[in-house]
Amino acid sequence: MKKTFLTNCKNLALGAIVSLVTFASCSSDDNTGSTSSFELNREDLRGVITDGEVVLNSGTYKLTGKLEVRSGATLTVEPGVIIEATDVTTQQQEIRYIAVGQGGKINVKGTATNPVVMTATTKNPGAWGGLVLCGKAPINKGQTGTAEVSELTYGGTDANDNSGSIKYLRLEYTGYSYSTDKEFNGLSLFGVGKGTTIEYVQAYEGSDDGFEWFGGTVDSRYLVVINNNVDNKKVGDDLFDWTEGWVGTGENWYGKRTNNGNRGIEADNNQTNSSLTPISNPTLRNITLVGNNAGDENQAVKMRFGTNGNLDNVVLANWGTGFDIQHDASIAFVNAGSLKATNVRFINVGTKVKGSNTAGTAVDINKMITENASAVGAGSGVDQPEWAKGWTVGF
Repeated sequence: MKKTFLTNCKNLALGAIVSLVTFASCSSDDNTGSTSSFELNREDLRGVITDGEVVLNSGTYKLTGKLEVRSGATLTVEPGVIIEATDVTTQQQEIRYIAVGQGGKINVKGTATNPVVMTATTKNPGAWGGLVLCGKAPINKGQTGTAEVSELTYGGTDANDNSGSIKYLRLEYTGYSYSTDKEFNGLSLFGVGKGTTIEYVQAYEGSDDGFEWFGGTVDSRYLVVINNNVDNKKVGDDLFDWTEGWVGTGENWYGKRTNNGNRGIEADNNQTNSSLTPISNPTLRNITLVGNNAGDENQAVKMRFGTNGNLDNVVLANWGTGFDIQHDASIAFVNAGSLKATNVRFINVGTKVKGSNTAGTAVDINKMITENASAVGAGSGVDQPEWAKGWTVGF
């Protein structure tokens, strides 16, 4: 890169041979460890990675458009790297986001003391797209589908598909909106398989969902969503969301909103046909959801359209409604004893459990919960868990 060359190579007057050697060493800084034909530019990170491995090894990279990782290629991000999405100033410019297609991989190698940060130049919710993973695991939308925010194919028959490993990543100011029906999340997981690692990830001040699963089998541990922005036009949607047959495990989730955003968890099987398989049926353990007891959708957990699920060790604080279970198919899972929440602690929650059938008639589903006043949720009740200290922000 000319900029790196002019900044770091100060001995050009030493002669032609020295100049050539210096140029070779300085211009390769951004590509250290890379084995791809992709041309990496620290000040203009965008394009399609089609082969080999591209390594982002230090400092800040300016995301100036779409960065897509295709089948057979890998994007590796070393500890402490910052990826900063620049502003979209005209309608003709590409939306800034990172997408990993089927067969591609991303390896985010942050640490508790040196996380990877994907952020934006403008520190406001909705400033850029976020991170999208598309895998080959089963979904119930069909054998495959097209991701709504990247146009990539997702879904398939490989429950153990591997899209890479993400550890200690902070996603800030995501949620760019194409329209009211088409918005990016912080981390979107489309048909992602169980071979993928998702651990220690925070979605901070996004304008749509923090995390959303569209089918798939991936497990997700140590997740944090924090939304504090007070501009009601930019408040977040749901903290966590799943649909289309997600059947993974979630452990140690902490979500908090101090603004009038939406629910703690919104969960569906399939809004078009609630009986489609695989049925959404995650197992969740050690969950804390903190609201502000305000907003139009003041529910800690809303489960509907045929989702199943098993939750244990849950702390819900400052919500109008704790569990709101809707539609005949999900109510049937409650009655069968499979949709349930055990060891639940309610703190300042108006209505603990509310049920309604597809016709909208109230149904008594109090049997779905068992309470435990000693439940600690994500680890420390409503307070910041020990595992979230050092790499998260906004608590």
